[in-house]
Amino acid sequence: MAAVFLLLLAFASPAAARYTANWTSLDARPLPSWYDEAKVGIFVHWGVFSVPGFGSEWFWWHWQGQQPPDPKCVSYMSKNYPPGFSYPDFAPQFHAQFFNPEEWADIFKASGAKYVVLTSKHHEGFTNWGSPYSWNWNSVDNGPKRDLVEDLGDAVRNRSLHYGLYNSLYEWFNPLYLEDKKNGFKTQQFVMQKLLPELHNIVVRYRPEVIWSDGDWEAPDTYWNSTQFLAWLYNDSPVKDTVVTNDRWGQGTACKHGGFYNCQDKYTPGQLPKHKWEKCTSVDTLSWGYRRNMKFKELMDLPAIIDDLVSTVALGGNYLLNVGPTADGTIPSVFEERLRGLGAWLETNGEAIYATKPWRVQMENGTVPVWYTSKGATVYAIVTAKPPTTILKLLIPQTSATTKVTLLGRPSPLPWAPVYPNAGLSVLLPELPFTPGQAWTLKLDNVQ
Repeated sequence: MAAVFLLLLAFASPAAARYTANWTSLDARPLPSWYDEAKVGIFVHWGVFSVPGFGSEWFWWHWQGQQPPDPKCVSYMSKNYPPGFSYPDFAPQFHAQFFNPEEWADIFKASGAKYVVLTSKHHEGFTNWGSPYSWNWNSVDNGPKRDLVEDLGDAVRNRSLHYGLYNSLYEWFNPLYLEDKKNGFKTQQFVMQKLLPELHNIVVRYRPEVIWSDGDWEAPDTYWNSTQFLAWLYNDSPVKDTVVTNDRWGQGTACKHGGFYNCQDKYTPGQLPKHKWEKCTSVDTLSWGYRRNMKFKELMDLPAIIDDLVSTVALGGNYLLNVGPTADGTIPSVFEERLRGLGAWLETNGEAIYATKPWRVQMENGTVPVWYTSKGATVYAIVTAKPPTTILKLLIPQTSATTKVTLLGRPSPLPWAPVYPNAGLSVLLPELPFTPGQAWTLKLDNVQ
């Protein structure tokens, strides 16, 4: 009887649920609630590619991988470095001498973000921690001579932010990977000797609450052993109850399998998706990594960032905004300015963002664009451009005698009148306060 009781208890307890190494089982895992409530995250692309700081984080590939090579990268190297200079020669110049994780974490906290995702390893294969499987091609043996993953993680968590790690499955020039590729991915030397040991290593050592996978497109998930890894992650890892994952686990898995969906970089759905998703985008519109030659006109301005965030959240997504630090370990001031501006806007309007749900209608396009979010019985109408008059008409909400309208940041109720019997409302706006984000939120209580 005792054995039967224990068996029944195991089935009755959600925490005891175990997942098998197939997509049907793994996709049925509920997404930990913290992630959907967080809404806003900061992405950080940082590595050896930050040293040349030219083109993008794909510099090595564009210079020496693709055929023919990018002539701009070839010219950059021939003009600025001696003959025979190799990409690994950049690593000792990845000094990170000004890297202060406490200052970074302060900026991320001030941005209003609730989680931070750092590149633990990009496609170049250089690990930002002392990986025992990446001898002399890691941040402890080379370059910074410190554990960047651990240092930033400690600072971020001390500010009550969730911490995640980006990891590239593949590595452009790793001999083991190239051998497997040559064999049509019927061998798994790279997966067994490099990829999986490193993935287990970062999970056990750093306990990330996001595993942001990438670099999956050349081979199927069966080559990467993705389902086996995820089954361990969800069943037996130290973060099994809190970790979330994305959808980049093999050819064809994007937008189909995994925790939340990225689908593709800067993905913007035209309508409300049926599955939890995340938009990742970058302040620098041309690169994820730092570029020495970036121009002001190539950066997202604050109104564009806030409009992007609002539309993403209204459509049920999370917003992961990227910055690329320098090889010296500083976050460029223009990026910091954007992040702090975002935080200032969220300080007033965050109630309409954090822990909200999509409303029955996500957007109304009248004289100005209005995006809707909801929280319980409250609806938020976020206006992403200054209305041309002091009267704003909202045609979608259904009103009642007890409907109340307020402007976030201003406690007194606003006068309003119905547009139709029990439907729509005309709101008399006050003098709208200045906001660098050029977006304001109306809080609507007792509407449907």
